[in-house]
Amino acid sequence: MTPSQHTKCTGYRRFVSRRDFLHTMGGGLGSVALTDLLHAEGQSTNESGPHHKPTAKRVLLLFMSAGVSHVDTFDYKPELAKFSGQSITGKGNVQDVFFRKPGKLMPSPFKFQQYGESGKWSSELFPHVNRKMDDLAFVHSMVAEANSHGPAMHDFMTGEPRNGFPSVGAWSVYGLGSETQDLPGFVVMMDRGMPPSSTSNWGNGFLPARFQGTVFRSSGDPILDLEPPAGYRSESQRASFELLAKLNEEHLRTHPQDGELSARIAAYELAARMQLSAPEVADLAKESAATHQLYGTGRSDPQQATFSRLCLRARRLLERGVRFVTVFSGGSNNKQPSNWDAHSNIETNHRPNAMMVDQPIAALLADLKSRGMLDDTLVIWTGEFGRTPTSEGTKGRDHNISGFTLWMSGGGVKPGMAYGATDEIGFQAVDNPVQIADLHATILHTLGLNHERLTYYYNGLQRRLTGVAGNVIREVLA
Repeated sequence: MTPSQHTKCTGYRRFVSRRDFLHTMGGGLGSVALTDLLHAEGQSTNESGPHHKPTAKRVLLLFMSAGVSHVDTFDYKPELAKFSGQSITGKGNVQDVFFRKPGKLMPSPFKFQQYGESGKWSSELFPHVNRKMDDLAFVHSMVAEANSHGPAMHDFMTGEPRNGFPSVGAWSVYGLGSETQDLPGFVVMMDRGMPPSSTSNWGNGFLPARFQGTVFRSSGDPILDLEPPAGYRSESQRASFELLAKLNEEHLRTHPQDGELSARIAAYELAARMQLSAPEVADLAKESAATHQLYGTGRSDPQQATFSRLCLRARRLLERGVRFVTVFSGGSNNKQPSNWDAHSNIETNHRPNAMMVDQPIAALLADLKSRGMLDDTLVIWTGEFGRTPTSEGTKGRDHNISGFTLWMSGGGVKPGMAYGATDEIGFQAVDNPVQIADLHATILHTLGLNHERLTYYYNGLQRRLTGVAGNVIREVLA
């Protein structure tokens, strides 16, 4: 089966005929792309659509880069105050932390209280999100495999701790296609530069290149070089397209199995359509003053305002048919704090990071709900691992892969519930441990995709996102 025969695309809207567009780009280009176009127009004889009835049409992944401390956010552990200053004992391999020097047990510097009808405990770090507690479903027993940021990010995004594998967003678009022909099916946005492991977080791996994520910039033009240079006439552009078509046709004759060529053609075609659609979706001026106030786009702190704009743009992308949107909080630039990696001081790191994301995330949940979109949008908030209940130095916390917390909302998950648990001090998952493959299986399940049937033949094997593992976390589903 060819790469294009794997693609399942539905629900395209148009502002111009795709065949007319191809005609202007040259006959050779049209012949190469014909198979993909037939899929997009529902004329293919191959199977299309989800494996079962979905509960979500789209996914929003809110990723807090470099490891959020669960015991300082949503996994309340009062025993840490009781045993403060004592050594951690009886917990298996307590050396399995990044710097392998676990300190003494350290209570959280943040106040906890119960919220909502569910009575869920949460810290003071998220006053806005805490008001949405009854819309959230928590998994308190996540377990990671790699305790270094790069491999851990690879594992979370692709199911493997090493490079070269498709991201969960790429798999989602490969399985279902996009609901829009005017925007990429998979969009990525960052507030402070590249996260650990860089572009492989949204890479296509061995899937065709057209399934990789497209980065939208946090300010200015969403995509660089989207518009032709000033003074570049349409006649010159058309002539360039015709020459390109001839070159592509010649290349295809000598390399008939070149999947990169098909992806390149699709990229040029999408770029032409995005000249209208991408600037429109990035234009937040069309939003009401009340919406801007809700998200906090006018906050005085530039970093806070940036994340607010990204969350508002995420909603605009989702409502326009983008299948998978990832928003990163934290990168690798010199702005402080650059991410959630709180080795030296948990309070001075987590408090400003939480302030940056709290209001816009709560606004995003409220906005999606008011528009009737939360029911079929799966929202996930997480980092790549947690942090230790013991101190690093005097006030920081080390990496912890043995147990951490994420939450989900919408998209068919049960609101106001919690699944799994860590031990009394938050070091290890002891009740219903959840692997990354289980989460991936659950994400695909909400989209109507069976993780065991969503495969791609590569290097002698039928590959899948979850490898040979993965079980849907059915307890969190409504």
